[in-house]
Amino acid sequence: MKKRAKISRFLFIFSTLLFLVGCWDLKEIDQRAYVLGIGLDKSETEGFLKVTYLISNPEAGSTQQGGGGNEPTHEIISFTSSSFIESEDLANAVIAKSITYDILDFFAVSESLAKEEKFVRWIYDATKDREIRRDTKIIVTKEDASKFIENNKPKLETRRHEYFEVIFDNATEIGLIPDSEMHNFFRITEGDAELYSTAYATTKQDENTAQKNIDEELIAGKMKVTGNTNPAQFLGSAVFKEGQMIGKLSVQETRISKLLNKWREKPSFLVSMPDPFLDEFFITARFSQLKAPQINVDVSKKAPKIMVNVPIQAEILTDHSMVNYAQDEEKRNELKEHIIKGFEKRINDLVKRSQEEFKADLFGFSLTARKQFLTISEWENYDWMKSYPSADIRVSVDITFGEFGRQSELPTYERIRD
Repeated sequence: MKKRAKISRFLFIFSTLLFLVGCWDLKEIDQRAYVLGIGLDKSETEGFLKVTYLISNPEAGSTQQGGGGNEPTHEIISFTSSSFIESEDLANAVIAKSITYDILDFFAVSESLAKEEKFVRWIYDATKDREIRRDTKIIVTKEDASKFIENNKPKLETRRHEYFEVIFDNATEIGLIPDSEMHNFFRITEGDAELYSTAYATTKQDENTAQKNIDEELIAGKMKVTGNTNPAQFLGSAVFKEGQMIGKLSVQETRISKLLNKWREKPSFLVSMPDPFLDEFFITARFSQLKAPQINVDVSKKAPKIMVNVPIQAEILTDHSMVNYAQDEEKRNELKEHIIKGFEKRINDLVKRSQEEFKADLFGFSLTARKQFLTISEWENYDWMKSYPSADIRVSVDITFGEFGRQSELPTYERIRD
């Protein structure tokens, strides 16, 4: 019995050791260099990229005592490489710690590279590396990606990963930029039926900036900002067709594309529109999409027919003409018609642009259309990419009013001035 007990104890200890052998290649946090962002630019050498690393320091600010508290929060390096996969090893020529993409948050791609037909060859390397998550974001930058990363200097967020997480969450939620996750790029590119849009950004303010700072004029670089702040602007979208950038959308067009796409998260945002009762003023309203748009697609003919109804709730938050919309039904109806007319015009302008300039579906209508086909081969033979430009698309908008501000009843302007 004693001998059997000793054998059992030995087997238990030996089996326990088997579970520990997997730790032989374990590396501590302070032994790794965590790449937060990768910048991709064109290189003068054919077949190569200029790769920029934004490396986050997880130790910076994490200790109250010792030298770690004084370490920089990040490091930036740029070099030429045949791919951003090979660059992981090359970077160790100057970076002591082992490079890892475990917390990679974004790819910043220069507009000039994104417009190259061969760009899709570079970005598809991301599907080969297991460390790169599919929710990694793609940012298209007006300037070189290396300059964008160098010039992006947040004032309030000392750790860069916090800045990028917050800017993506907030800017996407209110429709300044579209959902920019990489897995949508691969899904849409391989589907070959619609357009992919991603965040457009810059750290260079244009000389001719927008004068009004309203969403129909705004795109990265056009917003006029003064003061001591980070120069980066995340505004609008870069549009891709079959893996190649073909154009840009303003903030207004980005928001419309989200409103018409029933498969995207329902947006809620503030917007300014001309006041129908006082020309020199604007009304600020919060538009919310409480439910998905109703989309009907008829594919019985080669040119599809698409009917869309977009329900929107509007909360009027400013009233510089001092009209009592809550009690004046006639004025309220005039305002509703004014909003519907303006909305439908802007939507139809963007739909026309998608058909004539982009020549592809910007709104995800293809996902509804493919349900009309019994087999994949039937869907592929219909060729939505080629059928969409000739589609008959009709969009209507339904407006329901929410609140008219906390204080719905205001005195008249004349009463105040008298």
